[in-house]
Amino acid sequence: MTKKRINEIMGSDPQYGGKATVVFGNSLMILIWLNVIAVILSSVDEIYASYNKLFIWFEYISITVFAVEYILRLWTAPSKLRYIFSFMGMVDLLTILPFFMPFIANIDSRIFRILRIFRIVRVLKLFRYNKALDLITRVFREHKEKLFITIFFMGIMLLLASSVMYFIENRAQPDKFPSIPATLWWAVATITTVGYGDVYPLTNIGKILGAVIAVMGVGLIALPTGIISMGLIKAVETKVPKRKRPGKKPRKHPRRRG
Repeated sequence: MTKKRINEIMGSDPQYGGKATVVFGNSLMILIWLNVIAVILSSVDEIYASYNKLFIWFEYISITVFAVEYILRLWTAPSKLRYIFSFMGMVDLLTILPFFMPFIANIDSRIFRILRIFRIVRVLKLFRYNKALDLITRVFREHKEKLFITIFFMGIMLLLASSVMYFIENRAQPDKFPSIPATLWWAVATITTVGYGDVYPLTNIGKILGAVIAVMGVGLIALPTGIISMGLIKAVETKVPKRKRPGKKPRKHPRRRG
């Protein structure tokens, strides 16, 4: 089997790979979801203790499949460096890297546990095989300039809000507003209108400023949401053609013989 044929099978378009692409993609999607379920269940100590060997053997099988997939994608890639440093290339590498980290260096048991939970990143591999996720990625890519502007403006608002609130509330609550970086947590909770209630202003000026920032946050958070929503609507409309309304076909009149 040639590189080109393997590349077609491992692609996401059945038009080139045929049924083999569908079987390959569906099989990997099932394996990815099983890995996600395994990571979730292994976080429960009672379940992990009872089925420890089963989790270990399933991890060995998964790592073997994902490692072979990564090697084949690297082998068939037209530009190996481009694949390695691409988003999906990094996801494919992070899928198998936590398994080999304990063999490369001596790692503390707590860090090893974090690496084990880090396997949840395998769910990102679904972006390659799911058309809906691919559509969302394309919308983010097409509107990245607009999203960058809104996120940049949001960052400025967070910086200004946390700085002003620090100078207003620091004397009244030095434990709650000890510095601008610490006050940034209050600014994030207020602008996103989450409002955990663990930190809040006590002075009158601080309350007024908090109310203004909260109202502005409603519109500010709606900006990227609106951009993504409109992008998804346009993408779906252009992808799905409008159906023609069923109408009566015009009756053909027979030609008169002269």
